Amino acid sequence: MSRLGFIGTGHIAAPIVRFLAARGHEIAVTRRNSEISAALHAELGVAVEDDSQAVLDGSDIVLVCLRPQAPTEVLGGLTFRDDHQIVSVMAGVPRAALETLCAPATDFVQTIPLGFLQRGGCPLPAHGDAALLAGLFEPENPVIPVASEAALNAHFAICAMVPGLLDLMATGAGWLSRETGDPAGAERYTSQLVAGFLVAMAHGPGRLAAERDALATAGTLSRQMTDTLRTEGAHDALTTALAAINDRLQP
Repeated sequence: MSRLGFIGTGHIAAPIVRFLAARGHEIAVTRRNSEISAALHAELGVAVEDDSQAVLDGSDIVLVCLRPQAPTEVLGGLTFRDDHQIVSVMAGVPRAALETLCAPATDFVQTIPLGFLQRGGCPLPAHGDAALLAGLFEPENPVIPVASEAALNAHFAICAMVPGLLDLMATGAGWLSRETGDPAGAERYTSQLVAGFLVAMAHGPGRLAAERDALATAGTLSRQMTDTLRTEGAHDALTTALAAINDRLQP
């Protein structure tokens, strides 16, 4: 088992800590978020340090879980070792900045998880040392190596699509609630309908379109839905949002 240190202990770090603690790793976290770090200590017994340098000094693998605007302020005053392995889960912080802030360390991997990683099934795009990430998170969470930082940023943009899809589902559940007078049942039905379908769906290249076409055949209610979303510009709006987020992530 490895000695893991977390610089930054927020809502992204917490489920990662829980997943890795369950695997038996020795973990230390910063007290950057005192409420979350205290909860992790009480729940899992992880070490909590007031001094970020103490976390570094006691760790072999360092997971940097800071907000994109915080790395220079937090990491700039720390002393890294050349044998530190660095996992960055910060969207929009380029590798060049990490190399400068974490020198002389040279072993990096960049990714972005979602909170359900704790339960498994969270795909992890990896730019850099994908084997390091796989050793920590597979087989429960599949690691997907990407060839460039630009490709990684495109995956980050798709991560931002998730709350957009949830927003659409909330709109649908709200419509169903008004029709039935049962808000709780409407939200439960909407969320379970989509979750159940995705779990049962076969996976592989082209499967999303294939499953769509199997449902949305000519003359069906499903076809009316897909046609209306397309003609009303939902797909164009999604593509515009993805492109804008991807542009924002470029160095």
